[in-house]
Amino acid sequence: MKFPAFPAFTPRDFPAFTPRGFPAFTPRGFPAFTPRDFPKPVARVIAALPTWPASRAFALAANLAAWPALRELDWSHVHGRHFCVHVRDAGLKLYFSLHADGFRAEGSGVVDVTFTATAADFARLSLRLEDPDTLFFNRRLLIEGDTDLGLTVKNMLDALELETAAASMPAGFGRVVLHLRRLSAEG
Repeated sequence: MKFPAFPAFTPRDFPAFTPRGFPAFTPRGFPAFTPRDFPKPVARVIAALPTWPASRAFALAANLAAWPALRELDWSHVHGRHFCVHVRDAGLKLYFSLHADGFRAEGSGVVDVTFTATAADFARLSLRLEDPDTLFFNRRLLIEGDTDLGLTVKNMLDALELETAAASMPAGFGRVVLHLRRLSAEG
């Protein structure tokens, strides 16, 4: 009995594309997972989960990784204001507020400002691979609610250099972030 040969795969067989439009493949030739093709079934599950655990994890991670560099900025005008980060394609909403001691997780409810984008756009923003103004004017980053507050926070975060923030991150995490940025910029 003769078995049929497996067909040769071409880049057109896989919908995963890099930001430059070329198919994304791993070194072994398998299609790479990119945040642009966030699985819809997973997004539906995430959207159905309570927001508190994810918001709490976000606040803890932000306090550990980002707050040491951010605390140097003047946040007094946003203390106690409520924010939401909505990762549109993942179905994820993170609720938090800012206080003198850092980020605090909040339950879902009334927020002052909501930042909405895809997981890929938030990742590119956090690695400083994408300009927030470009995303904002191309309507890939939405700021809803108190737009003045949102733009003020965006400008404060944009003024902070990634290298400065990475230097204050604990346990070599900053080196990992800078390495991810280099890999993403090259690739």
